[in-house]
Amino acid sequence: MKIKKYVAASMPEAMKRIRAELGNDAVILHSKIIHTGGFLGMFKKRSIEVMAAIDPDLSEAKSPVEKQMPAPKLIPKIERNLMEEPKVKAPVLADDNIMRQLAQMNETIKKMAESGKVGPMELPFPLKSVIDRLKKQDLDSEIQSRLTTKLLEKWYLAGANSPQNEVHSWAEELLYKEMNQYTFGELTLTKKFVNVIGPTGVGKTTTLAKMAAEIMMKHKKKIGFITTDTYRIAAIDQLKTYANILNVPIEVCYNLDDFEKAAQSLSDCDVILVDTAGRNFRNQQYVQDLKEVVDYNRDMETLLVLSLTAKQSDMEEIYQQFSSIHIDQFIFTKMDETSTYGAMINLVVKYKKGVAYLTTGQNVPDDILPANPREIAKRIIEVD
Repeated sequence: MKIKKYVAASMPEAMKRIRAELGNDAVILHSKIIHTGGFLGMFKKRSIEVMAAIDPDLSEAKSPVEKQMPAPKLIPKIERNLMEEPKVKAPVLADDNIMRQLAQMNETIKKMAESGKVGPMELPFPLKSVIDRLKKQDLDSEIQSRLTTKLLEKWYLAGANSPQNEVHSWAEELLYKEMNQYTFGELTLTKKFVNVIGPTGVGKTTTLAKMAAEIMMKHKKKIGFITTDTYRIAAIDQLKTYANILNVPIEVCYNLDDFEKAAQSLSDCDVILVDTAGRNFRNQQYVQDLKEVVDYNRDMETLLVLSLTAKQSDMEEIYQQFSSIHIDQFIFTKMDETSTYGAMINLVVKYKKGVAYLTTGQNVPDDILPANPREIAKRIIEVD
């Protein structure tokens, strides 16, 4: 896709130059009246600026019959002199030609999004700045491509001269829409059991304690703990310490029979939080072991805990290993230990799962936030 800007004294003159350089298949993207030259702010010359585009491949692909057909008229019908004040109407093209050209432009944009260029012309600076930011945030190329196309459309529809902060707002809104169709935010507490799963080292036990404190203080619910993490004595002791501080009951389970007894023992609790062992996620036997201790047939909500300091490829492998268990939402931890958040959006979009919580440190009951797609989008775009 070749895009070029023309400045001329009148629309007819601009159209003449466009035809001469780009041919009759050119598409007018935008036009406006500008003032140039002058002295001390006076005696400025009135001109018209026109942005035009052509796809060389599309033009060359025409059949001999099409080439012999009369070219569509590009010159608009203007009822008043363009040099009189005001609004310049965009040239009128045949609808099918417009749609064909725009479709081709969008396809080109999609293919070129990763390089940050559209055909031979670099993206306008405000757009390139945002797209570069998305790349640094490790946003998947498909999402980048969609956003690039939509941002370019907004850019030209808005007059091709929007300020940086407005383009940032567009990008934030588009990222928000990518995520907002999924469930975000704190638990609805409509299910009695809340189970957290995930690999070792992501902070499951600490996150569970933070959730417990929030449920008790904010929602005034009676809670209980079940731990199945019997592989590490320290893990049991850690959760018992939190249980003592919060003054809530805790049960330790080694098998499904223990789990059944624990559920009966804690039957008067409003919410039962289940902690599971963290082990090597590459070992498929680990997930099978979970099913032999936790009764997933119960009224249960399961949250997969992932660390934002991990590589996205590892996160995806973790998800695949746990996918035999129904996962309701993600929890992303260690947000304070990284400045790259693109993996959150990538996983949400890829697996069509929302996010319940984000954690930002080790402090209990603090350092936990209900996930909000708007805030995640802001962090990525860095809009003040």
